[in-house]
Amino acid sequence: MKAERPLLAISIRIAATICVAALMALVKLASAEGIALPELLFWRQALTIPAMLAVLAATGQMYRLRTKRLKSHALRATFSMVGMTSVFGASILLTLPQASMLSFTSPFFAVLVTALILRAKVGAWSWFAVLIGFAGVLLIAQPGSERVNPLGALAGLTAALVVVIISYQVKDLARTDNAIACVFYLALFASLYLALLLPFFIQPHTTKEWLLLAAIGTVGMVGQYLMTVSLMYGAIATVLIMDYALLLWTTVLSVMIWNQLLHPATWFGAPLIILAGLIITWRERRLSREAPPISAGELD
Repeated sequence: MKAERPLLAISIRIAATICVAALMALVKLASAEGIALPELLFWRQALTIPAMLAVLAATGQMYRLRTKRLKSHALRATFSMVGMTSVFGASILLTLPQASMLSFTSPFFAVLVTALILRAKVGAWSWFAVLIGFAGVLLIAQPGSERVNPLGALAGLTAALVVVIISYQVKDLARTDNAIACVFYLALFASLYLALLLPFFIQPHTTKEWLLLAAIGTVGMVGQYLMTVSLMYGAIATVLIMDYALLLWTTVLSVMIWNQLLHPATWFGAPLIILAGLIITWRERRLSREAPPISAGELD
C-alpha cells in the first residue's frame, strides 16, 4: 500500500471534483437530448477500455493490469454501478447544486458504516454531527414539497452511501493493485453488466450526441482515475471532505448553462451539512492518532 501523502491526496481530489462536476453537467445535457440512462452508463464505462488499452500498449505498460483479485474488482464494479446510476439519476432529476449537496452526506454514512458494519466504536460527537447533517438534508430536500424531486433526492442519498462502501473497497484494493488496474477492471466489469441492458435502450445518435457521449467517457475516466488515486494517498475522512468543492463547481456550471441559482433553503441547509462533515473529519483525525486504521477486509 502506498504511503499516505495528505496534501497530494487533497490536490488530486479537488481536481477530481472538477471532473465530477463536468460529468454531471454533461449527463444532464445528454439526457435532455433523449439519451437513456442505461446507455449513458454503458458508454461512460465502455469508452474507457479501448482508450486505456491503447495508452498502455503504446507505452509498454500492459503489465500494470496484472491482478490476482478479479473477484474483488467485480464486487467493486457491482457497487459502483449502483452508485453511478444514482449519481447520474440525481444529476438528471435535480439541479446540479442539489445533487452535489446530497452527495456531501457521505461522511454521515461513513459513521453509520463504521458503527453498524465494521462494529467500531463511534463517539457522541460523530452521532451529533450525523443528526446535524441530516437536518441540513431535510432543509434542502423538504420532503412533501414539490421543489425537490423525491426520486432524485433518494438517488443522491443512495450515491452518498455507495461512495463510502466503494472508498473502503478501493483502500483495500490499493494494498495489492495500482490505480490503473482499479479503473480498468471497473470499466471492464461495469461494461459487461450494462451490455445486458443495452439492446433495450440503444438508439441512433447525431454527431452532437456522439460528442457528448465521448466527452462523458473521457471526463468520467479521468475523474475516476483521480478519485481512485486520491484514496490511495490519503485517509478516507480527509479525502472525502474535499468533495465540498463540488458545490462551487456545480453552482458555477448551473448558473452558466441553465441560469439556475441556489434556492434560499440551500443556504440554510448547506452550512449544517458542511459543519457536520467538518466535525466528523476532526473526530476521525483525533481518533487516527490514538488507534490503528480500520481494515476494509469485511467489505471485500
